[in-house]
Amino acid sequence: MSRARGLALQNALARYLSAWWPSAESAGSGRPGSDVLGTPGVVWECKTPRKFKPFEWVEQARGHAGNGEKAVVVYWPDGVGARRPELALAIVPLPVMVRLLSAYMLDETEEVTGS
Repeated sequence: MSRARGLALQNALARYLSAWWPSAESAGSGRPGSDVLGTPGVVWECKTPRKFKPFEWVEQARGHAGNGEKAVVVYWPDGVGARRPELALAIVPLPVMVRLLSAYMLDETEEVTGS
């Protein structure tokens, strides 16, 4: 993939995340660390290559994460572009996903029961 596509999608990710983190912004290209800044507690690694290496990418993101930060890889497969960031795939280690889903399910249960 071209550097231009990678940077465009990194910018698209920052715009998408700004709905939840208003200060989210692209870190630009060639900078070590999170690809998106302004999202406290979360390190983002944006990936666009055709060769799928999720474990390697997660390890890279975890290497950038500080104490208590969660690492998320966002993979943009062919056919998914800046106009449809909601179609990109988020990749996290299984224990992170289990915690997210269990917290979500607890929240949903509390809304239904009024607890």
